[in-house]
Amino acid sequence: MIVGQALRLPHFRVGHPPRIPVGLPWEQRVIYFVTMCVEHRQSVLANDATFDAFKTAAGKLQHWRVLAAMVMPDHLHVIVAPTEDRGAKLGNFSAALKRWMREELNASWDFQPGCFDRLLRSDESLHEKWLYVRENPVRAKLVKHWKDWPYQIGLDDV
Repeated sequence: MIVGQALRLPHFRVGHPPRIPVGLPWEQRVIYFVTMCVEHRQSVLANDATFDAFKTAAGKLQHWRVLAAMVMPDHLHVIVAPTEDRGAKLGNFSAALKRWMREELNASWDFQPGCFDRLLRSDESLHEKWLYVRENPVRAKLVKHWKDWPYQIGLDDV
């Protein structure tokens, strides 16, 4: 190898690793914090039509319950819980929500593949995550106070 040259390895497509099983006590509810982004981070989500499409899509979910959500211009945050099966596949939730939203809007844009998710380990973690998320529109300088952002479903609204 010559110094200063990058080592070129063949490109392999790597699959997603298997999800680690939920390691919470049975009496503790399973709640995920999920973020989905628009491809190329296009600012297409923060409007009445998209928020209505989100609520319609969330209403179609059979195995998941949306506890809170924040729709930003180029991404959305959802706090969600499986309704019955603690081991329900989060990928099924995110794929269905994204597909139904796009269908409702007849959207020309697309979401990025997959999503970011985090298992929330306590009610305190849930509350802290929501306090952080609800300030997103303020940090983005879209509103002065989080209550003024119209594209949200708060923990107290469900």
